[in-house]
Order: sequence, then C-alpha cells, then structure tokens
Amino acid sequence: MKSPLSRNTTDTLFLSSNSGMPDILFMRKSPTILVVDDNAENALLTRELLVSKGYDVVTALDVDKAEVEIRKHHPDLILLDVVMPGKSGYELCRELKDDPITRLIPIVMITGLTDRGDRVRGIEAGADDFLNKPIFPEELFARVKSLLKLKEFTDELENAESVLCTLGLSVEARDPYTEGHCERLARYASELGRHLGLDDPSLTALKRGGYLHDLGKIAVPDEILKKGSDLSPDEWAIMKKHPVTGETICKPLKSLRRVLPIIRHHHEHWNGTGYPDGLRGREIPLLPRILQVVDVYDALRTSRPYKPALTHEHAAKTMREEARAGLWDEELIVEFFDMLSRQLQVAV
Repeated sequence: MKSPLSRNTTDTLFLSSNSGMPDILFMRKSPTILVVDDNAENALLTRELLVSKGYDVVTALDVDKAEVEIRKHHPDLILLDVVMPGKSGYELCRELKDDPITRLIPIVMITGLTDRGDRVRGIEAGADDFLNKPIFPEELFARVKSLLKLKEFTDELENAESVLCTLGLSVEARDPYTEGHCERLARYASELGRHLGLDDPSLTALKRGGYLHDLGKIAVPDEILKKGSDLSPDEWAIMKKHPVTGETICKPLKSLRRVLPIIRHHHEHWNGTGYPDGLRGREIPLLPRILQVVDVYDALRTSRPYKPALTHEHAAKTMREEARAGLWDEELIVEFFDMLSRQLQVAV
C-alpha cells in the first residue's frame, strides 16, 4: 500500500531514463514550482519531495506572499492549498486564471475537503487538477510531471508565435517608412475590437493580426517591396501573393486559427475588387474588416516616399469617401472615428 506524505518519505535525486542516464540531465532548465500552504510543515515536506526530483521549489504560507513570489519567479506550476486564512485558494486561482500574464500557469488545488461542491468550486475557479490530503508521493510526482509537460508544450507554442511576430516586424524593418506600423495596428485594432464589444479571443487575434498581417511580404523582393507605387503588372502579381503566403506560414499553428482570416483577407474590398479572393461585403469576416480600417488610417497618417502624411481630419474625410465608393465597411469607419473622438475627449 502507498504511504501518505510524511517526513521520512523521500525519492531518488534523478529519474532513470531508458538510456540509463538521469532524465534531469536532459532538462533545459529546472522547472520552478510554487507551493502555497499555510501549514509550514506540509509546505516543507512537499518542497523536500519535489527538490529530490530536481525541481526548483518556492514556498509561501499565505496568499499575499504567494502573489509576491508569483510576480518574482513566474513559476511553471503552482500547488495551491484551498483553505487558508484570509483570501482562499479558490480566490487566488480565479484571479490568476483571469490574468493574461498568469492564466497559462497550471494550478493544482490541494484539499482535505471531500464534498463534491468543493471540487466544483475549484473547477469554476479554473484549477487544472486536484490532489486530496493526505498526499501520496507517487500521485504528486505523476500530476506534477504531467502538468509540467503540458506547460512545456504551451511555452513552445508561445515561442513559435513570438518567432512569427518577430518575422512580421522584420518585414516592417525592411521599409524605414513603416517603422512602428505593426505595433500601431495591433493597438488600434484591439482597441476598436474592444469598442465594438468583441470577446477576449477576438481581441487577442486582432492584436496578433497587427503584427502578422503582412508576414507574407517576407517572400516579396526588396526592389518590389520598397518601390511602393507604380508597380508593373508582373510586380503587382507578386505583391498580391503575400496574404496567401502569410496564411500558409501561420497555418500549422492552431493557436493562430483566428488570425488566419485577418492575414488572408485584409486586402479584400467591400465592393469585391480586392484580393486574393474577391470577397464582397459581409463575406469578408469581421476581424479582417477591422484591421482594414486601422491599416488604411495608419497608412494615410504616415509619410511615404510617394506621399506626405495626412492630418487626422484629412484622413477621416478620405476614408469616408472611399467607404462610400465601396472600398471599406462604412459602419466600421463610423465606429472607428467615434472611438478616436471618445479617446480624445478622455485625454483632454
């Protein structure tokens, strides 16, 4: 029979691999685990067990200290006691899962409570897993290893997205006249989405779309990309391929599935004269239409070799005229300038 967690329970320092070498030697870094438990002895024992497996372990005896340690260490996993003085584990878990910075940290809630309602409360708070007291070391190690592997996959996914965003910025860097364009689009697009009442996943997609919308231009030669205007028919045919190229680059990442329509369709026109698919009106998904609006505004407000920067008023007039001519979603144009007007009033 497995013995519950006790002071005399330890494990070997390294986990054996099939090659006979310790697994710990193959880890890129020791994961950091935060143990939050108001019982100092329990916290110490849990720490000793996890340290024996090669993990870096930080302990906190209350939620306030835990919040400090989270900001300081940004742990890879949190073992969180449910019942503590002051703020409960449920409350901390809910706050961490509501925060974009910490929501992807796996949280295991540890409880001696046996009522089904307590577990439901933990699920509602966003807990990733549960451990019941007394804790069996074998179960602790299995849960920790599984969730850390999940966190590793999540981190790799985030790193892949970061690489693509960096590539998007490298495209921008090829043209000195577009400096800051991606960042401005990410901000404008997410602000307009928020103004329209869109959900968080859509706002995230709009922000990523700001950085990734022109990623496909990485395949466009400099002599075409920097020419800016008066492209020959052959040059224009190459330039018009960039939305599909960008979509193809990003398609393998499932986390970018909401961004793909933005990348592919941000050059469609309301009247069907755009590219690559000639979509018309509301056939163009909403998120690409949002990015179109902010993209056009930023282009008009930025000087280029072939044109000066327009004033805000002149840009607004131009965009309204183009919308009436059938290029853009006229309702979104109205909403965008209403948002900018409100922001200006708040700033004043």
